[in-house]
Amino acid sequence: MKAALYYPWIYLKSGAERTIAALVAHSRHDWTLYTNRYERDATFPELRAARIVEMPQVSVRRSVHHVADAAWRIARQRLPLQDERALLVVCEGLGDFITLRNRSIPAACLCLTPLRAAFDPHYQAGYLSTHRHALARRVVLAGLAATFRVADRVAWRRYGCALAISEEVEARIRRGRLRPGRGDVEVVRPGVDTRALEPLWEYEPYFLLPGRIMWTKNLQLGIRAFQVMITRHPELSRMRLVIAGFVDEKSGPYLAELQRMAADVAGISFVVSPSDQELFALYRSAYAVVCTAFNEDWGLVPLEAMALGKPVVAVDRGGLRETVKHGDTGLLVPPEPEAFAESLAALASAPDRVRSLGRAGHAHAQAHDVRTFVRQVDDRVEQLAQTPHERPSEARHTNEPSRVASGRRV
Repeated sequence: MKAALYYPWIYLKSGAERTIAALVAHSRHDWTLYTNRYERDATFPELRAARIVEMPQVSVRRSVHHVADAAWRIARQRLPLQDERALLVVCEGLGDFITLRNRSIPAACLCLTPLRAAFDPHYQAGYLSTHRHALARRVVLAGLAATFRVADRVAWRRYGCALAISEEVEARIRRGRLRPGRGDVEVVRPGVDTRALEPLWEYEPYFLLPGRIMWTKNLQLGIRAFQVMITRHPELSRMRLVIAGFVDEKSGPYLAELQRMAADVAGISFVVSPSDQELFALYRSAYAVVCTAFNEDWGLVPLEAMALGKPVVAVDRGGLRETVKHGDTGLLVPPEPEAFAESLAALASAPDRVRSLGRAGHAHAQAHDVRTFVRQVDDRVEQLAQTPHERPSEARHTNEPSRVASGRRV
């Protein structure tokens, strides 16, 4: 079956792009990907073989002006749909608005999260704590978030099927009244390629903090925790902290801030924008993996770590509670430097426990193979395509230019 997938920005190495790449690679359907920004060399190479139609670009910046402009452009554009029988919108907020002018085929939502600035109080608190003029920003944010929630509820009425990647995301959908009925949001959890992620069972003396280097990942918590651990437990000075992840242009100042924080702490290093091979080599040799995000939606990082036999120390909040089994595959810890420091020290002092947690985590990860996730999405999209759909009279075409990319841009 031919199907369409829309995601506004395919330009990073993040969980969204990895999920899309896995879906295209393992799906039984024939997908065309529509996006407003495709950067072939900056995202996963697996996507180069995909059929990608690039619409006129929208900004990836997160200022109020740029977000509003992107939302307006997305809401007004029509996709050049041809023979596709269903549209899957991979949603983090703004992508929902593509439904407003693309009604010729049924639409489903694969919700990574509703727009966090409008629906996630932990995100809002983190944003306000890391920016100046918090009071003024709070007033502006509250007003814009309320306006966005109203508009987003209109866009969500278009979805014939709603899939959430975690119970945490489902709860945000419910709280935001995007899908008020019961039983009409299904949780389908993204997984990892367990066949490709084989552990070496090696544990070198460093903690790995992987993932995108951006402020929502709260990486300063990891730096402060490591500093507290070394100060309180000088006998653990052999341990190191490696921060590894992709950095896009808008996160450059955040990386610089982290590097300044770490400059006076021995044992902290950064690996910026590693390849998959480099990143998974770091995973395979790490002692344990650390996850510090404010309020993770689901979190592929813990699953990748566990598939490779590594215990995880993670913030006790959000989707991380669904991936990490406290005391069995890792530790869930309050988002405070002292608490994290003591958890890291406890593992650093107990190598036998680390190996035991690693073995349990490896077994746990096998239940989250990516092929199961893809099959669930395939089934729901196919069922949606088979349901009666009232097509509007508008023609299925667009007057907007587009570029088709398959391996390269054309």
